[in-house]
Amino acid sequence: MFAAADAADLDDGPRTKKSATERMCAVSRQVRPTGELIRFVVAPTGEVVADLKRKLPGRGLWITASRAMVEQAVRRKLFARGFKRDVKAGPTLAADIERLLVQSACDALAIAAKARQVVSGFGKVSSALKSREAVAMIHAADGAADGIRKLDAVSRQIDGNETGLRDFPVITVLNSEELDLALGRSNVIHAAVLAGPAGQTFLSRCQILVRYRLVDDGDAAEAIAGTPINTPKDAADVDAADEEAADEVCANAHNVERLGRLNG
Repeated sequence: MFAAADAADLDDGPRTKKSATERMCAVSRQVRPTGELIRFVVAPTGEVVADLKRKLPGRGLWITASRAMVEQAVRRKLFARGFKRDVKAGPTLAADIERLLVQSACDALAIAAKARQVVSGFGKVSSALKSREAVAMIHAADGAADGIRKLDAVSRQIDGNETGLRDFPVITVLNSEELDLALGRSNVIHAAVLAGPAGQTFLSRCQILVRYRLVDDGDAAEAIAGTPINTPKDAADVDAADEEAADEVCANAHNVERLGRLNG
């Protein structure tokens, strides 16, 4: 017998007229905005499926958008408890979701490129910085430090800011192979996102990916949307952050510090 799930655990289906803007995380039992959660449904085969677009039929279970939270749900068999039935939630579920989030970010980058809201190559990125057309900068996670330093120097010169701290995202969550596939070019190491809705969609997808990777402490249960450029943090810093600091970090939604070290 499975323990009865709380009524708040399961929704009544995707995008109903009474769709809530907040749901309870089945792991932490905290109520959070749905934008900070992942919806899960059960396929006809009994397999647990991540409904990233929130369109799949059936009642849904919600979990904080954190790899650690998903792993904990699998380990504690919370999917079976929440759905009150035998379900298949394999040990690779959390990793599979991360791959889907990476693909989602790559797809959004490809669309932004087709909309001419992305330029790539050191020279074009440098020009976009100098003209202030860039709203975000992308470096391949496996890119050489020298090129990154040079573009940082351009950024500092434009801003007149010796600290090199900027108010737009610097994204390093995709490696060069992923950038190549998304942009349809070879050896892409640097790119810049230009103003426009497609570019903003890409930034939002990166936020989700960063948040999913960044929160690696189940006790923290804080979905970090991005680390502000002017307050660099590493994974250890986030683990040690108190709730007040984490809430402050969440408020700056589009400031994504260099998080390439979280790719592994």
